[in-house]
Amino acid sequence: MEISPFAGKPAEQNMLVNIPKLVTAYYTGIPDPSVPGQLVSFGTSGHRGSSFKSTFNERHILAITQAICFYRTEQKIEGPLFLGFDTHALSAPAFASAMEVLAANKVEVMISENDEYTPTPVISYAILKYNDGLNKGLADGIVITPSHNPPDDGGFKYNPPNGGPAGTTITNWIEAKANELLHNNLLQVKRISFDKALRASTTHRHDYVNSYVNDLGSVVDMDIIRDSKIKIGVDPLGGAGVHYWEPIAERYHLDLTIVNKIVDPTFSFMTVDWDGQIRMDPSSPYAMQGLIKMKDKFDISFACDTDHDRHGIVTKSSGLLNPNHYLSVAVSYLLQNRPEWQKTAAIGKTVVSTQLIYRITKKSGRQLYEVPVGFKWFVDGLLGRTLCFGGEESAGASFSRFDGSVWTTDKDGFIPALLSAEITAKLGQDPGILYNELTKEFGNPVYDRIEAKATSEQKEKLKKLSSGQVKNKDLAGEKVQDIFTEAPGNGALIGGLKVMTENGWFAARPSGTEEIYKIYGESFIGEQHLAQIIKEAQDIVNTALEI
Repeated sequence: MEISPFAGKPAEQNMLVNIPKLVTAYYTGIPDPSVPGQLVSFGTSGHRGSSFKSTFNERHILAITQAICFYRTEQKIEGPLFLGFDTHALSAPAFASAMEVLAANKVEVMISENDEYTPTPVISYAILKYNDGLNKGLADGIVITPSHNPPDDGGFKYNPPNGGPAGTTITNWIEAKANELLHNNLLQVKRISFDKALRASTTHRHDYVNSYVNDLGSVVDMDIIRDSKIKIGVDPLGGAGVHYWEPIAERYHLDLTIVNKIVDPTFSFMTVDWDGQIRMDPSSPYAMQGLIKMKDKFDISFACDTDHDRHGIVTKSSGLLNPNHYLSVAVSYLLQNRPEWQKTAAIGKTVVSTQLIYRITKKSGRQLYEVPVGFKWFVDGLLGRTLCFGGEESAGASFSRFDGSVWTTDKDGFIPALLSAEITAKLGQDPGILYNELTKEFGNPVYDRIEAKATSEQKEKLKKLSSGQVKNKDLAGEKVQDIFTEAPGNGALIGGLKVMTENGWFAARPSGTEEIYKIYGESFIGEQHLAQIIKEAQDIVNTALEI
């Protein structure tokens, strides 16, 4: 992975996206249905693209929204639809397009008071709160966000009545119907003007902020944070949660400083990510330079990405924590400090998250629930209380309330961030110190991820690999203990393979959006051992793909 010379430095003027041109392209661009890259395509987090590339424009959003209306009718989803959008430049235009279609289809829509931005977890929370105790007239939701992607990207996600990211069956249906509408020149799309949509009898204002903020005490110990008087720093990274943190501080009387309240669609205040792109990734040490430099001003500080479904924890002791490190601390702490959680409730992790979570979970007597990449795999478990925690290596997590009931079924950046303050307040040590203590007990893993080029055909081969195709008996000097292409937790295909030894593992899977495959590796022995794992992993994959 080649690091840009601009990484970690303030964004320069020539890096900033031209917002007027971007928005103009949204309204004037016409996707070519004969070009696969310009069709609607739902990845692990909805449809994403840029109006500059004809991959995210008005026609896409009109088609997707109408497809969702058709889906609601087919599934008899008759409750309100909770609609939110983030601070990316394309989100507000997409919000307007979606409203025009939803109102024309007479969908009861809940939009934020004062046209406030609405984070992903807040939409999930609202859906679950509305649906609690109901078996008909259920609500669902749409979040308009490309997450932490660069400023010229747009994104559009659907959350069904379970409150979480839509599963593959649903997204395949919506994707196919939306592309059919594009092919037919949007002839079946119902639409009224945005002004009429806002004034429609089916459009309602909802107090997302206070509803969510006032309930945070049921999932994080806000009293101990308040009583400890620890100093907290927060950087919303110009995202949808920017106006949530002040109400949180006021409601719970926290010593909390918002270090940056700027909302700027160019995100010119960011430091540049590893590849020279502006990216609001709270897990990236390059993108997080602003908050890292302030670490000694606070007892604990944190940031969330643009739709506030990911977290980044900055400690005095260690600076920005690697997501795997903080997830390990969070799991260890929660299992010791949530006595009302059912002992049968498992800990969820993705196949490419650290094996340290498994070691911690095993010692606690809990079951581990290991699933493919994607938060959607945790939804049913969190909702049904068979899971008390779900986390992924890309800094996304959610966990149960104190009483073990569901909080959100989508990733929530707020609560892992606030949990880091609870941990610091209760234990008198920040999560960086606690992680080092965990490594003394369970081993000190090193982790890496690399990317390699792969054609579409090779990516398909990798997706369909069987464990029998890997003939290796050893990996980096250790006996291979397991090879699997299905996740141990739920038996779902991981879209690649994972090879494990006693003290290391690697997983290889194709990217859903780029002509590359990714290799994730971890070693409990050291850097040299990890380098050997990665090298042999590349050889194994190349042989299997006959590259």
